Amino acid sequence: MDEKAFSKELDQWIEQLNECKQLSESQVKTLCEKAKEILTKESNVQEVRYRERITILRGNHESRQITQVYGFYDECLRKYGNANVWKYFTDLFDYLPLTALVDGQGPMCDLLWSDPDDRGGWGISPRGAGYTFGQDISETFNHANGLTLVSRAHQLVMEGYNWCHDRNVVTIFSAPNYCYRCGNQAAIMELDDTLKYSFLQFDPAPRRGEPHVTRRTPDYFL
Repeated sequence: MDEKAFSKELDQWIEQLNECKQLSESQVKTLCEKAKEILTKESNVQEVRYRERITILRGNHESRQITQVYGFYDECLRKYGNANVWKYFTDLFDYLPLTALVDGQGPMCDLLWSDPDDRGGWGISPRGAGYTFGQDISETFNHANGLTLVSRAHQLVMEGYNWCHDRNVVTIFSAPNYCYRCGNQAAIMELDDTLKYSFLQFDPAPRRGEPHVTRRTPDYFL
């Protein structure tokens, strides 16, 4: 299939997903194979349909073990009746890079697992991996690298995003109602051509038969 025909098919799939209709197993396989084909040729990961606009990075949850703990594996089984779709995606995750440079500027267990903290300096992370870092660390890092902001994920925040360290760091969490029990909103950060940012918050899609979830942050994320 040529690029023009495939782009048209991708648009149809996006429209299908916008209508909350899941892709078929064969469509997921084709999509993942196309993404891997692109990623093997790119220095930065770029999404299949909007490769000049969107960059995807790998986090600590894109491993086979973690996806079996936090619901992705179970969701694939529930929706498709087998583990094939889970395998397509976890194979694709192996191609995702850990970092990206924006306009030639920018900042691997420590990078993926470390969290900002109210206390200054470096600290031992209660997660058992990575470190905690204070505002002084964030300010020094941004100044040394000519940056104004570190945008990161990895921690549940109930409104979907949260500023800290005098706006040197922002946490963005894009999984609504995490683990189907946390009741949190999710958010994405949008940047325009002048690097002005805005946040789009969203709630989880309702699931029939699911009880109401109280918005409470689990101890693990505190």
